[in-house]
Amino acid sequence: MQKQSMKTGLFLATMCCALSASAWEPTKPVELVVPFSAGGASDQMARSIQGIITKHGLMKQPIIVQNKAGASGAEGLLDLKAAKGNANKIIVASSSIYTTPMATNLPFNWKDLTPIAVIAQDAFILWTNTQGGYKTPAAYLAEVKKVPESHKMGGTSSKREDHLITTMIEKKTGTKFLYIPYKGGGEAATQLSGNHINANVNNPSESISQWRAGQHEALCLFSEKRISYTAKVTATQAWSDIPTCKEKGLDVNYEMIRVFMMPGGVKPEQTQFYVDLLKKVTETPEWKAYLEKNALKEEFLSGDPLKTFLAKDEVMHREIMSDAGFLISK
Repeated sequence: MQKQSMKTGLFLATMCCALSASAWEPTKPVELVVPFSAGGASDQMARSIQGIITKHGLMKQPIIVQNKAGASGAEGLLDLKAAKGNANKIIVASSSIYTTPMATNLPFNWKDLTPIAVIAQDAFILWTNTQGGYKTPAAYLAEVKKVPESHKMGGTSSKREDHLITTMIEKKTGTKFLYIPYKGGGEAATQLSGNHINANVNNPSESISQWRAGQHEALCLFSEKRISYTAKVTATQAWSDIPTCKEKGLDVNYEMIRVFMMPGGVKPEQTQFYVDLLKKVTETPEWKAYLEKNALKEEFLSGDPLKTFLAKDEVMHREIMSDAGFLISK
């Protein structure tokens, strides 16, 4: 009887600890780091998620968005790396978790952090100013070939996603652009509207206002399949009306992850809190509407499947970076 009583007591104690562990939640405001400037796609996503969490009361503590865009996003990545064990700090990141270290020898690897979840994948579009009169990528690229390194392609930062896509276009078509890096997609969109650049490869969300206003022409989508959303965005077009670049003879495909991570050295129950939090966010009608408005591909990955995905995605980016001549790290 005494042994049975001890076993029962041990079981209850274990259950108590487990329940206590699973009930972890932040006890002070949570900092959501955006390693890019205000107005870009990552910033828009962070602030939308902040609003959803607040509206639905999904956590007791407030979540505060902080833009740390220095050194092409390296500032934000290193900030998270230095916060080891701090469960009150998270980051919304993109493929720059691979490309920035590869291009700069930054002392950072995504494995320095704790992956929480991929919550979407973001597409890219070849945009031109409507005043240029281009209706197809072939028509625009024919003009680029006439004056190599004269057509200005704007993008977010150097040797990152936008720059990679530009080099992929060059390799496929024999064109050569003058690439102009900016701090974010919002700035690249503004520069295109002002005809200070000839094109950009912004995410849909970064140029939606200019597209709706008739300032930007969406020539093609750098994805295997068209965007599924059929509601009209402009007076005449829906996201689903934009052809893939492959359909138009430009066989270039690239999509970018939207991934949340936290510092290394945190406890499993702390990571699980944010996995559960983001899962709740993605189940709200506001998130569904955000996906459609910004033409994001719905996806949710966490745990081991996420780590497997990130490992494969890193290898793919190393190959692309190497082909582009951007690879510095070994």
